[in-house]
Amino acid sequence: MNNFSLNTPTKILFGKGQIAGIAGEIPADARILITYGGGSIKKNGVLDQVREALTGRTVFEFGGIEPNPTFETLMKAVEVVKAENVDFLLAVGGGSVADGTKFIAAAAQYDAAKNPWEILLTRGSKVKSAVKMGVVLTLPATGSESNNGAVVSRKATGDKLPFFSAYTYPVFAVLDPVTTYSLPARQVANGVVDAFVHTVEQYLTYPAEGRIQDRFSEGILLTLIEEGPRALAEPENYDVRANVMWSATQALNGLIGAGVPQDWATHMIGHELTAMHGLDHAQTLAVVLPSVLEYKKEQKRAKLLQYADRVWGLRDGSEEQRIDGAIAATRAFFEQLGVGTRLSAYGLDGSTIPAMIAKLEEHGGKALGEHQDVRLEDSRRILEAAR
Repeated sequence: MNNFSLNTPTKILFGKGQIAGIAGEIPADARILITYGGGSIKKNGVLDQVREALTGRTVFEFGGIEPNPTFETLMKAVEVVKAENVDFLLAVGGGSVADGTKFIAAAAQYDAAKNPWEILLTRGSKVKSAVKMGVVLTLPATGSESNNGAVVSRKATGDKLPFFSAYTYPVFAVLDPVTTYSLPARQVANGVVDAFVHTVEQYLTYPAEGRIQDRFSEGILLTLIEEGPRALAEPENYDVRANVMWSATQALNGLIGAGVPQDWATHMIGHELTAMHGLDHAQTLAVVLPSVLEYKKEQKRAKLLQYADRVWGLRDGSEEQRIDGAIAATRAFFEQLGVGTRLSAYGLDGSTIPAMIAKLEEHGGKALGEHQDVRLEDSRRILEAAR
């Protein structure tokens, strides 16, 4: 196992009715900006619960953060933060709102002489401070509610880039499974796929004697396989929703990736699909992951065999048959959830692959994967095989 430092400072308030407790987590004299997306939290009553919990506080609101949050929209929120002297941000929504709010938090205190887009270009390495923030999660998927990472797009240039900063960990996160009952099936399915692939990116690499991390990862994957379809079939089953929500948080709060190699090639390639074609993040992951596993199955052989055995129960046949079976089972699981696993499922014929590879090169994606051996030509072949 590799050396690691692990700090997961976000306080989790999990369960029904926990939104009522947010007032106790925010300084009494704070000037608060609530950030949210398209307005679903108005329809399902979550925003009303937040407003009630913050009765008597100084509160402002900023809506309209996109499913893939854009630099252009987020900079408008930064203007509000500065104009109103906001000193606490409360993201109410899914991972995109949390991601966008992290950027707002960092950009609002970024060097005034510099363009805040530099935060993305430098992956957050120059962030020196950020406005404090919390999250009320309504869509379990990205794990952004308890980590320090975010991904932001820029419409003007067609870029989608991540950043990370020790200053952008949420102070607290409320996870109330009831808030997910009204989610559209597509968002539920996307969330399950997102959490599943987050786990795989930290698990399907090569053996590193991280036995605890492996077992935790396998537990998350098995839970998502069991509960993902049930979340679609039984939308108001509290226990099912609770397990999906907690799985998504555990998939990317730093725990299962501590001390073990990580891949993330699927994500980096997938970002280019979203930036160019507007596909949902999880849709790109469902398209790219099976192709990555097939393309790199020799390098990932030992862990793929472990995955086949422990997650899919495939113990008969040759090694090759078990590996192929595990990859096929992964694809079938995504399809079962209603998330297509081929570019053709989204009306794409592959003609834009060269342009996506050019963008990937522009974004520094010349050496991806746990061995840094997924070169641009490899990424092209991975996308070609995903048609």
